[in-house]
Amino acid sequence: MAYLLDANVFIQAKNLHYGLDFCPAFWDWLVAKNAAGHVRSIEKVGDEIAAVADELSVWAAARGAGFFVKPDAAVLPALATVSTWATGQKYEPVAVGTFLQVADYYLVAHALAHGDTVVTHEVPSASLKKIKIPDACIGLGVKCVTPYAMLSRERARFVLGAAP
Repeated sequence: MAYLLDANVFIQAKNLHYGLDFCPAFWDWLVAKNAAGHVRSIEKVGDEIAAVADELSVWAAARGAGFFVKPDAAVLPALATVSTWATGQKYEPVAVGTFLQVADYYLVAHALAHGDTVVTHEVPSASLKKIKIPDACIGLGVKCVTPYAMLSRERARFVLGAAP
């Protein structure tokens, strides 16, 4: 089991709580946990990050395919399962069509295929206008947590040291 990070985890970390410039320990923790096989994301999330062309996209590009993994043979049947679930719900057709075209769909399918836990800032919603990751995870029996829950469960510690 690994934690599978949504794009918003990286983006909000960079923009709010764990800026690349003032909290490098968070980013180092992600790299170390990835090397240990506990944290990763998917290629489609990497593509979303790369599209912004900022310092986060530079960081992500340096991580490569070991961090942002490509779909493997196990993901293909999971994609069909997630698609069947999404189309079988009462979401508006536009919501289903959008979901099936974005990284969220692949993220949930990858987690389903590999028993991973999805990490996202999204929260469940009763709206039928957009399929939220937690709702898909609940519907498919995939674990889903916030980044803060992941950090707490993994006992991450970002301790201040001497200033450089």
